[in-house]
Amino acid sequence: MKRRDLIRQLEEVARQKGQKLVLTEGGKHTKATIGTWSEPIPRHREINEMTARAILRRSKR
Repeated sequence: MKRRDLIRQLEEVARQKGQKLVLTEGGKHTKATIGTWSEPIPRHREINEMTARAILRRSKR
């Protein structure tokens, strides 16, 4: 999955929850935060499909 597509999907999850997606740049990862949930996002153009699905699944809890 493309990184930008994952970020767009995370923005949609945040919108559905009535919150904002906050992206904080780090060393090798970007930290995505929605409310109290946060997750590191790899800084690669392509993100492994299983990794992307796991990030999205955890963000929807």
